[in-house]
Amino acid sequence: MKIKLLLLSIFLTCACKQAPKRPASEKVQIDTLQGRSLLGTPLVSQQIKFQGENKVKNFKGALDTYKKEPGSAENIIWLGRRLAYLGDYQRAIKAYTEGIEKFPDDARFYRHRGHRHISTRQLDQAIADLEEAAQLIQGTEDVVEPDGIPNRLNQPVSSLHTNIYYHLGLAYYLKANWPKALEHFQNCYDASTNDDMRVAASHWLYMILRRMERPDEAEQLLESISPEMEIIENEGYHQLLLFYKGEIEASELSGNVAVGSSEAVQYGIAHWHQYNDEPEKAKQLYTDLLASGNWAAFGYIAAEAELARWPKGKQ
Repeated sequence: MKIKLLLLSIFLTCACKQAPKRPASEKVQIDTLQGRSLLGTPLVSQQIKFQGENKVKNFKGALDTYKKEPGSAENIIWLGRRLAYLGDYQRAIKAYTEGIEKFPDDARFYRHRGHRHISTRQLDQAIADLEEAAQLIQGTEDVVEPDGIPNRLNQPVSSLHTNIYYHLGLAYYLKANWPKALEHFQNCYDASTNDDMRVAASHWLYMILRRMERPDEAEQLLESISPEMEIIENEGYHQLLLFYKGEIEASELSGNVAVGSSEAVQYGIAHWHQYNDEPEKAKQLYTDLLASGNWAAFGYIAAEAELARWPKGKQ
């Protein structure tokens, strides 16, 4: 009997060691206030309610890996990326800053920090980071960037070079610096190796050329756009380009559940009205987008930038 009790005691002790209960302190908490919008309103990320979500599990895994080897560039990058996917952009920026301090010649840290400076509306800091990244990749071979949130085919479509140029072009676009935005979206297009990135860059290039009152060049840009392009994830940009080309109607875009609810599509349609001399219609659509969209989405930020400039007149 004593032997049985002893064995039972050992079993229970081992079971407890193998499956410890997580203390409440291990719940993932994020900073909710992330900054202020271009219109001065608070940028608030919602506190995480469901601790069992994949993005929470992925963050915990990235954090555990980082703690085991905090001197690894890959571990720091993924910690920052997983923080950003939780909506904690400021802590992600801190992670990338740590990476820059440890690896000052690694363009990836400037690329990712620049992206999250855009998310938090720190556009000058974003430009500084992304310009540095663009300098660091000069003369280097491009590499595919792994996806943190894979597409339906689990096939990454962007690279280090295209992401640097894309985000740098966007930062300049948000500041209405059309020539610099044109330069870097063209760099992005030139570095693209698939239709997904070509339509992403072409969408912004078209809008920039229209804002620069170069409609003939904008129309020429659309000549290579066709319904037969192989698109994996940038369907919204592809559909917008077909709309600009006159091959589909705006109603088809806004009524397409697959793309019509995205902030990029809503911004593209609103912006089309703006450079086609319908400013009040554009302004209303921008306002509608801000009332219902995700504040971290690029289309949302672009609409915000338009409204922030609106009192100065049509840009």
